[in-house]
Amino acid sequence: MLHNLYDALDKKYAEMVEMRRYLHQHPEVSFKEYKTAEYIANFYENLGVEVRRNVGGNGIVAKISGTKPGPTVALRADFDALPIQDEKDVPYKSTNPGVMHACGHDGHTATLLVLAKTLHEMKEQLTGTVVLIHQHAEEFAPGGAISMIEDGCLEGVDVIFGTHLWSTIPTGTIDYRVGPVMAAADRFEIKIQGLGGHGAHPHTTKDAIVIGSQLVTNLQQIVSRRVDPIESAVVTVGSFVAENPFNVIADTASLQGTVRTFSEEVRTQIEGEIERIVKGTCMAADSSYTYAFHRGYPAVVNHEEQTNFLVEVAKSVPGVHHVQETAPQMGGEDFAYYLQHVPGTFFFTGAMPVDKTKAYPHHHPKFDIDEKAMLIAAKTLGAATLNYLSIEKQEKATV
Repeated sequence: MLHNLYDALDKKYAEMVEMRRYLHQHPEVSFKEYKTAEYIANFYENLGVEVRRNVGGNGIVAKISGTKPGPTVALRADFDALPIQDEKDVPYKSTNPGVMHACGHDGHTATLLVLAKTLHEMKEQLTGTVVLIHQHAEEFAPGGAISMIEDGCLEGVDVIFGTHLWSTIPTGTIDYRVGPVMAAADRFEIKIQGLGGHGAHPHTTKDAIVIGSQLVTNLQQIVSRRVDPIESAVVTVGSFVAENPFNVIADTASLQGTVRTFSEEVRTQIEGEIERIVKGTCMAADSSYTYAFHRGYPAVVNHEEQTNFLVEVAKSVPGVHHVQETAPQMGGEDFAYYLQHVPGTFFFTGAMPVDKTKAYPHHHPKFDIDEKAMLIAAKTLGAATLNYLSIEKQEKATV
């Protein structure tokens, strides 16, 4: 059965590439992926596959049922793009100014659609059900996973698998990890209220720029001196705004940044530590502040049994040359929410371009992938699905 799957996917590779390039040319940002959602839903309807539109927003959920009852495997792909100008010189360059697929979600979608088409053609041989979750708005918190789960996308699901095409990992490599694999991604905002004045008379002011500069330095002590060195954490100030004429001392300064953690305890600790430092810094300068901490996605925590299962499956997939345990990534992913509800695993499929000088990181304006990685991802997800259904069937027969 697996050989039939692999052969069928090989024959559909050109279709997969064509689909991915179409999506790459017509990207839509988070929560506004209306035409993309329509494209996906129409694809399933034309196949005659059961499909539900507008799941938790722009989400699409399709279902392929085998001829006999059995477990339910869910596969997920995201389909939103980013507000980035596409700077690649390729025929499939984005036609939507200021928007591009700079994270591989077009490839995720094409991979899952073609895999679904292949599984649908094999449904007479399937025992159980395959649920195809096409998720909107992964790139922008609160994301689409929460609302799709609330709208029932995981009802009856026994296990879930997902992958991310990764441009900096060589094609043919599968990276996995048991436990935390991607970090919680949070955002904070700080506004300092000082007292402005003439640049020639600083003694009559409370300089918000000086206070903010001290605050940026003080925040660096959280990870180095407050967090257990065995734990991993990042506190980054990414924006510092205090616009004034050259001879005016600023009365306000606004700072924004991100916090990345794997432990909920450390996450909560840092949220409090930031405010403690902001309060102390502003108190010393006799100024006031406002502080907001916005929790984004939790950490992606893979389940041990399902991850080990995926690893063994991946080792036999055509095109996979290397299966390796990876270090945790500080990037965030709302696949985390699915794993809080059902067992499963999220892994990385190497998609480094053949020309390594073009292996730009994710969210870069020249980001691209080796499209052959989509075929490897489809085979790996497909093999995991068929093997899981087969194992469950065998276990029930033994009982």
